Amino acid sequence: MTPSSEPGELSAEDLREIERKYDEGAATRSVGPGMALALRGVALAFALYHYITAGFGMPSDRWHMGWHLSGLFVLIYAFYPAMRSSGAYALKTGRWRIGNVPVPDLAMMAFGVICSLYIGFAWHGLPLLGVEEQTFRMGNPDIWDMIFGCILIVLVLDIARRTLGWILPAIICVFMAYALFGPYFPGILQHPGVKFRTFVSSMYFPSEGIFGVTLWVTSTIVFHFVLFGVIAQRTGLGKLFIDNATILAGKYRGGPAKVSVVSSAFFGTISGSSVANTVSTGALTIPNMKKLGYPGHFAGGVEAAASAGGQITPPIMGAAAFIMAEFLELPYTTIVIAAIFPALLHYVGVFTVVHLMARRLGLKGMAADMLPKLREVWAEGWANLIPLVGMLAILFAGYTPYMSAFCGISLTLITGMARWRAPATLALPAAFIAFVLWKYAGDGFDAVNSLLLIAGAVLGVFNPQTRISVPDMAETMETGVKYALAVGAASAAVGIVVGVINTTGIGFRLGFMVTSGAASLASDLHGLMTFGAFELFSVQDLTLFLSLILIALACILMGAGVPTTALYIMLVSVAQPALAQLGVPPIASHLFVLYYGVVAEITPPVCTSAYAAAAIANSNPFRTGVSAFTLGLGKIVAPMAFVYAPVLLIVGQGGFQFFPFLYSSVSAIAGVFALSGAVVGHLAGPVAIWGRVLLALSGLVFIAPSLTADLIAVLIAAPVIFSQIASHRAAPAEA
Repeated sequence: MTPSSEPGELSAEDLREIERKYDEGAATRSVGPGMALALRGVALAFALYHYITAGFGMPSDRWHMGWHLSGLFVLIYAFYPAMRSSGAYALKTGRWRIGNVPVPDLAMMAFGVICSLYIGFAWHGLPLLGVEEQTFRMGNPDIWDMIFGCILIVLVLDIARRTLGWILPAIICVFMAYALFGPYFPGILQHPGVKFRTFVSSMYFPSEGIFGVTLWVTSTIVFHFVLFGVIAQRTGLGKLFIDNATILAGKYRGGPAKVSVVSSAFFGTISGSSVANTVSTGALTIPNMKKLGYPGHFAGGVEAAASAGGQITPPIMGAAAFIMAEFLELPYTTIVIAAIFPALLHYVGVFTVVHLMARRLGLKGMAADMLPKLREVWAEGWANLIPLVGMLAILFAGYTPYMSAFCGISLTLITGMARWRAPATLALPAAFIAFVLWKYAGDGFDAVNSLLLIAGAVLGVFNPQTRISVPDMAETMETGVKYALAVGAASAAVGIVVGVINTTGIGFRLGFMVTSGAASLASDLHGLMTFGAFELFSVQDLTLFLSLILIALACILMGAGVPTTALYIMLVSVAQPALAQLGVPPIASHLFVLYYGVVAEITPPVCTSAYAAAAIANSNPFRTGVSAFTLGLGKIVAPMAFVYAPVLLIVGQGGFQFFPFLYSSVSAIAGVFALSGAVVGHLAGPVAIWGRVLLALSGLVFIAPSLTADLIAVLIAAPVIFSQIASHRAAPAEA
């Protein structure tokens, strides 16, 4: 049997097909040669516009978001068919098609562009049309505002449907109905209702609705980091991560699975897409895991669970983290620092399950001849680290995220395309060095960061890897733009939800419903857990715990098919008021919702990254999803842990406290370890059913780090620990 015919051996085209199938934003329609050339021009203009404005300054928000939304309409209506079917993506000809794009799609594309740019053109009034200045039309839109506003709302919902399916637009329509028909809702949800003109005004005019914070963050920050991640992967940073992960973890027990965890953690630092992460790293790690002896569903589950951590792995955590920074009015670096330990806890959980499963199956590490050579890996790939270092240096020096992305992309282009042996290509580093000196002269960059960026540009031209040609880089940038279309459409559509929340106050109403329901249930449970003068838990403790459970379940259930960013925006409006009433710090409540939104990506029945991994592993998709969910226990435990112990987020209101952090982190890790043992049924040796139950209970009690809770958790786990020690000592004697 040839290697290509072995199960799990997939070609590059097979992997692209898997990504197109399971990453809804990656499946695009085939277009004719002329249309493809025109759309590549649009995509490159779109990328260059964002790249240049990130470095040299952006126009006013109304124009910037208008141009961004216009680009989304052009590319989405060209690449995404109205309905998904087996033949919808094929190349066709006909009277009503131009380059395989139907004429109705071209018409909606044009309407979308007009509606997006009308706000900018009409900002100071249009006397010929009798349109007054924007100031006089706020809250009182004229007929043109109503026409263009209504069209834009419908088209934004349509591009969200085309890229992400029906679930998100359906949820948004529920919010719209709530705003317009408030008097007909029962009980606490009832409100006077929003007049239709006021509703359109709120959704269409800037600062709220479609042109609100979500679209601003996507167009100003998120797009740039998506583009950086795609270009960095193309220039070799992803391969550098996988090779180093193989060197670090490949030789140990269950090597390929541990390589999957470590490489996905590395890869997650530049990629916010779970499916892209799964396909990129899983193409290598999943077949290796199966060859070593891991079951296919477990191999796929390992990769899916590890890859789903990309959106919670600093420093690039996906769109939701940037939006969180805007909501909390905190620097993005603060969010990054707060996410360090929770992300670590997630990967510790996956790594522990992988290790215990390897012990259970008696698996060994990879053979020495299968491991890359450290000297060769770094001799070839050292330059790929320059862009990441430069970007992080600017980000953590306090500059804007889009300026750090501009520097990262610039250094990536230099290391990928410029070589000292090709004098014409040295124009790239020369231009970037001139930019850095210009910023330094204008007090934009300090001396240290200026020297760092200049050194990076100079060193980048000595990259020993093969230079990437201009056509190849253009194709890579086009791919980066396509990756950003789905999140852009979701951000524009979810702006409607934000507008409804701000207009109706539904967030506080739902938050009150959560806390009051939890308090009522807590009162009932408190009576069952009180023995005379002794109470196991107070009513307040039970209320907090039940509120967290309700919000977590809402995140997981609503997350079925809804992008993490959209889910975060919708649910944080409920979680923030509810948890604030219970004394939870804002950053902890926001991260709580984000983490459980990510958990939804590996929760059956809708878990796209697990299904992509199953396609590579040739395993049962549902069983792979179940494996991914159980492997992601660290991501399930982490949010509970940092709500009960905000010190784990490092950036708490009282500042960083080392010893409380150390104690709480050890407690949380012990909880993850206990839950991992319960899932696998193996520690030093096999664990009986009763032992797995005790380990699970112990792990749950460890979640709330306190001396009392930890002592109880240790007592619960003690019988299992002693039985493991006894069996381990008995094993050599029996031998």
